[in-house]
Amino acid sequence: MWIGFELDPHRCRSAAVPAMRRGKVIVRSRFLCSAIFSIAAIIMTVARATAQDAEPRSYTNTPVGLNFLLAGYVYAQGKMAFDPRLGIADADFQQNTGALAYVRSFDFFGQSAKFDVIAPYSAFSAHGLVQGQPREREMSGFGDPRFRVSVNLFGAPALSAKEFANYKQDLIVGVSLQVSAPLGQYDDTKLLNLGNNRWSFRPELGISKAWGPWTLEIAPSVTLFTVNPDFFNGEKFEQAPLYLIRTSVIYNFDSGAWISLDGIYFRGARTTVNGDKGDNELENVRTGLTLALPIDRQNSIKLNVGTGIYSRTGSQVTNIGIAWQYRWGAGY
Repeated sequence: MWIGFELDPHRCRSAAVPAMRRGKVIVRSRFLCSAIFSIAAIIMTVARATAQDAEPRSYTNTPVGLNFLLAGYVYAQGKMAFDPRLGIADADFQQNTGALAYVRSFDFFGQSAKFDVIAPYSAFSAHGLVQGQPREREMSGFGDPRFRVSVNLFGAPALSAKEFANYKQDLIVGVSLQVSAPLGQYDDTKLLNLGNNRWSFRPELGISKAWGPWTLEIAPSVTLFTVNPDFFNGEKFEQAPLYLIRTSVIYNFDSGAWISLDGIYFRGARTTVNGDKGDNELENVRTGLTLALPIDRQNSIKLNVGTGIYSRTGSQVTNIGIAWQYRWGAGY
């Protein structure tokens, strides 16, 4: 990748001392180092938010005792815009991600709830020009697995498959907590990694309201990150919370198929390296479309596409995905 050139982190640490003697040359060097760290954070944060946050129908009711196995694929590509002073141009990236997921529904004090785990595997490549010279970076491996518990607090009683046949949704209110564990591929000598070498915690509130075949779902959340103490040869990397709100307008067909128009707004995730804050707060607006098609009682396919319509950084990311779902359990 364009940030694949050799960069000595020790030069970034010591730049402040001689800066008063050497003036603008060192100030520019320190600016470059800070910007390079910021670039890595922006690329991976946007790529991850693109792929995993547009998830409609997260808070619909589900019969208890069901199991779901999902296999999916997402292709994402984008262009990254940087400060002209960096001399970085024509910066593009592509990411192919496959994932396996397991979901289990259960009874939580009379309301429906779900537990899910997802394990992603990605191949990431990027290229660009640095001071007119081509640079590239490629990597592949497992990303950090994510675990989530979702609990409906109101409007989604725990029902068997037989009881669920007579259920009609009105207003559902639920909450969830997703945890990302630092188990993915990580190399502290590289700026870009598929794993984060830190924990993240994402509490979310979900509100889902149905009007006949139409459903409106709104889900605000915040992602909190722990410190990565071994970022790029021992740097201390911190990231501010990422605030996100997702909306979905869903139409449910009598056949069991459904289609959803999705929107995402997220802001935050400003980075700090060894106490130096970067000027790289994210602010993005994205839209997407999701279509789910049942094949039979146990199998279904989901298709989705998404793109950015506004970005504070000027970057653009587009994604397209497909997933197969198989369900089994009590009553099925």
